[in-house]
Amino acid sequence: MTRISLTVDGQQVVDDVEPRMLLVQYLREKLGKTGTVVGCDTSNCGACTVHLDGRSVKSCNVLAVQADGAAVTTIEGLAGDDGTLHPVQEAFRECHGLQCGFCTPGMIMQTVDLLAENPSPSEEAIRLGLEGNLCRCTGYHNIVRAVQHAAGVSAGSTSSAGEGATA
Repeated sequence: MTRISLTVDGQQVVDDVEPRMLLVQYLREKLGKTGTVVGCDTSNCGACTVHLDGRSVKSCNVLAVQADGAAVTTIEGLAGDDGTLHPVQEAFRECHGLQCGFCTPGMIMQTVDLLAENPSPSEEAIRLGLEGNLCRCTGYHNIVRAVQHAAGVSAGSTSSAGEGATA
């Protein structure tokens, strides 16, 4: 066992973990942060995306011991203490940027990172910025609209990457 100390959603956590435990397993199984979804276990789908020291990472590709000393934000940590949704969460709700909801936590976490880097992305930049996160239901149209809404970009003023393009 290895002792780790990290901050998860603003709360300091000290724990003993197996050195091979993945961050996604730690968050879900030890801390009950089940909003972080286990999708493919191969880092291909992005459903497990969280923020590690402010940057999005696929938590199925990070060992819990690698997060020692870091700050982790999960989808549960985005909302305010009073339950107020983060603006990106609100935009996904308003624009119905989800269907089954399985990919939504990872999409939202990646979107927050994308908008931190580029507060006013074009449609092409949005699709490129989300390409590591897969959605099997929506065709990405409403997801892109939700990102545009969160960024304050009107859907009609962006460049077109084509309806059939994947994110």
